[in-house]
Amino acid sequence: MPPDRCLQTRALTLIERLRQRLVAPDFWSRHRRRERDFTRECVLTFPVLMLLLLQKSLKSLQTHVQAFLDQLAVGTARPSLSGGGALTHARAKLRASAFTELNASAVLATVYGPEHAALVQRWQGHRLLGVDSSLLRLPSHAAVGQAFGWVQCANHHGPQERYPQGRVSVLYDLLNEVALEGRLVASTVAETELAHQHLAAVQPGDVLLNDRGYTGYRWLVAVRAVQAHFVSRASRGSFAAVQRLFARNEAEVSEVVTLRAPKELEAECRERGWPLELTVRLVTVRLTSGELEVLVTSLLDESAYPTAEFGPLYWGRWGQETYYGRLKGRLDLEHCSGRTVAAVEQDFHATVLLSNVESVVSGPAQAQLRARTAGRAQPAQVNRAVSLHALKYRLLELLTSRVPAAQVLAELTTWFQANPVSVRPGRKVVRRAFSPSRSYHYQRRVRKIVF
Repeated sequence: MPPDRCLQTRALTLIERLRQRLVAPDFWSRHRRRERDFTRECVLTFPVLMLLLLQKSLKSLQTHVQAFLDQLAVGTARPSLSGGGALTHARAKLRASAFTELNASAVLATVYGPEHAALVQRWQGHRLLGVDSSLLRLPSHAAVGQAFGWVQCANHHGPQERYPQGRVSVLYDLLNEVALEGRLVASTVAETELAHQHLAAVQPGDVLLNDRGYTGYRWLVAVRAVQAHFVSRASRGSFAAVQRLFARNEAEVSEVVTLRAPKELEAECRERGWPLELTVRLVTVRLTSGELEVLVTSLLDESAYPTAEFGPLYWGRWGQETYYGRLKGRLDLEHCSGRTVAAVEQDFHATVLLSNVESVVSGPAQAQLRARTAGRAQPAQVNRAVSLHALKYRLLELLTSRVPAAQVLAELTTWFQANPVSVRPGRKVVRRAFSPSRSYHYQRRVRKIVF
């Protein structure tokens, strides 16, 4: 079967699973705050509210709600809300865990399920996972600040305004472009602590690509404890063996060394059953800028994992950065649709779910574009700005049963291939120094919103 047909079958499986879960009474009961919630006849029922939050818009809340209800009531009398606070009251009954369960039971179960296992992209038999965190500016509300913490602004006149700030951390499949798990916590929580929590979702044999903040002994030994592997970029102030390689300043070097647990970690290692010594491989990579990087990995076999492959392998970690770019840029994660803690959590987990759905549903279009432009010097790929907007625009038809799933998917596949972008292998863009005025101009006049 052609790749696009296989991906089409997988996308249809996901759509049907989402449709079934959204209207399942047992699913409602697990994710409402009280037993009596969502039992009365009302406009914003459980599935309607879920769809409305998934279709988060940058329009005014009232405009978005009314447009959503108009689309929902095509061919029938449009229902009206009793008041402007109806959405606020309805979403207070909903737990954000509804979106995380949909991600696990529908998206991940479809992507990694046995019926579609052949479509899962791997590197030498391994899933490539990234773990990183990012800070979010949250709505200025007392309850949000109390839950996530405040950041105090100051200048030469002294303290000025303050705002709440949270930290998000995502375990991300870099090749298949799906988030396995996302967490939103106070900004004071260390990103490495969140990474340790993500290890519960890691499978034996996975390879985790990490930046310089994740090369401590505690992280490396914890990854090996779950039988996974790591490729982490080391800082110049890292282990003594790493410092020697930086001083040597020679590329394509591969050394196997033994790291010793710091004294302050020995008690924890004994308590958890972790070894006090860990054998790792150090690989040096020369960047195009001339700078030397040292990678720490548990992939010790040089014949199976040649030294020359680690540069391109680690470059794949950039997919984690572009993923946060989509969440915070294209999907405007920091533009929350409510000012409560519940609204902030719902928006985050709904955005992660929507991004995953887009990755799966756009698969057939991506395969068709790849096949059609394979002979070009610059192959084409789906424009994520187009696909995300199209997905939100057709979300009601996609996840409700009034239109056949195959019909909606076929129409979306055609739409996704409009205005593709070119893949430019080896393209390097010089990073310019940050300019507040240039950033303001881009945010105010250049950047295009998705929906």
